[in-house]
Amino acid sequence: MMKKYFLCVSLVILTCFSYGQNVNAGQLTGASDYLNVITTAVPFLEIAPDAGAGGRGDAGVSTPADANSIHWNPAKMAFADKEMGIGISYTPWLRALVPDINLAYLSGYKKIGDNQAFGVSLLYFSLGNITFTDAAGNETGNFSPNEFAVDVAYSRKLAEDFSGGIALRYIYSNLTGGFTVSGVAGSAHSGTSVAADISLYYNHEMDISGKKSVLSAGIDISNIGSKMAYTQTGERDFIPTMLKIGPCLKMNLDEYNQILFTFDIDKLLVPTPPIYQLNNGQPAVDTITGKKIIAAGLDPNVSVPQGMVQSFYDAPGGFKEQLKEFDIATGFEYWYDKQFAFRAGYFYEPTSKGGRQFFTLGAGLKYNVFGLDFAYLIPTTQRNPLENTLRFTLLFDFDSLSKDKPATTTN
Repeated sequence: MMKKYFLCVSLVILTCFSYGQNVNAGQLTGASDYLNVITTAVPFLEIAPDAGAGGRGDAGVSTPADANSIHWNPAKMAFADKEMGIGISYTPWLRALVPDINLAYLSGYKKIGDNQAFGVSLLYFSLGNITFTDAAGNETGNFSPNEFAVDVAYSRKLAEDFSGGIALRYIYSNLTGGFTVSGVAGSAHSGTSVAADISLYYNHEMDISGKKSVLSAGIDISNIGSKMAYTQTGERDFIPTMLKIGPCLKMNLDEYNQILFTFDIDKLLVPTPPIYQLNNGQPAVDTITGKKIIAAGLDPNVSVPQGMVQSFYDAPGGFKEQLKEFDIATGFEYWYDKQFAFRAGYFYEPTSKGGRQFFTLGAGLKYNVFGLDFAYLIPTTQRNPLENTLRFTLLFDFDSLSKDKPATTTN
C-alpha cells in the first residue's frame, strides 16, 4: 500500500513540475498526431467540484445560478432566484487505488438587494497520508500532501439581462512538506499564488412555442494569476488559466416538467510546449544562450499576459493543432416538479491534448431546505481518476426555510 500512496503523489508532482520539460513524442516517432499535452501547476483547479455540473458533462458556465456559481462563472450569482445558498461537495479520487484521496468544496453566496451578490468558497484537495523514505528504503517521516484555494467573489447586474462578476483567489499547494526530494534536502517547498476570475453572464426570459423559457450565455476567464514555484531553483510554472464560454437553454414544458440543454467550450490560456531540435535524442542547447533550440512553436517562458495571448497561435503543429486545444462539454438536465432531476452529459478532449473523453450521469433530489446531487463518470478512452465513483453535493435553500416558518402575530 505504501507503494500505491507514493505512486499517487509522484503522479501529481510530475504533473505539476513537467511544464516546459516536454519533448514531443511525435518528433521522435514522426507521428502526424503527436502527443503534446499542456501541463500546469495546481491542476486540481480544473476539476469540476460539484455533482450538478459533474452530471452535465462538466458544463456550467451558463447554467442557472446556484451555490456553486463561483467556480463556473461568478457573474451568475446576481441572477440567483434565492436570497442565499450554500453547497458542500465531496469527490473521491482514485478510489480503486487508495481510500483517502479526495476533493472537497464548500461554497455559498448572499444576494444584496436585487442587483448584486457576494460569494465565498473553499476548494480543498487532499492526497492522503504519505510515508517518505530515503534511497535505502528507511522511513524518514509521514506527511499529508494537500492543496487548496480560497475565493471571494462579487457579482452585479449591469443591465436587466446582463451581469458581470469577479473573483479573487489565494492558492496554496504543499506536496512534499519539506521532505527530501531526489536526494536533495529542502529542494522542494510549498507553492503559492494569487489569481482572479473575470466573467460575464446573459440571462433572458422568453417564450418558445408558448412555453416559458430562459436563454442564457456565459464567459469566464479563470485563474489569471502569478506563476507558481515549487523548488529553490526559481523555475516557475503557469497555473491553469482557463477560458470557458457557452450557451444554455432552459424550458418549462408544463407545470411539472422542465428541461435544460447546455454547451461549453473550454481552452487553457497557457503556452503550448514547442518542438525542440534534438541532439542524440535530447533537446539541443544553444551554446551562447544556454536555452533549448526550438524547431517549431514559440518560447513558453513568457509572462502571464503574453502567455494568455500567445496560447491562441503558438501550437507547433499550426492551426490544425491549435483547434485541438479546445475542449467540448455538453449536458442535459430534466426536472420533475422541481423535486427530482436526471442529468447526462459528455466531455471531449482531443487525444493529442490529454484524451479525457467520458460520459456522465447524474441525479438530484430536493426536499424543502435540502437538495442532494449525485454524479457518475463513465470514461470512453482511458482510465479516469473518477471512474466507478460517485460524487456528492449537498445544497441548502434557506428561502424554503423562511417560507415554511410559521408566521407570528403581535397583539
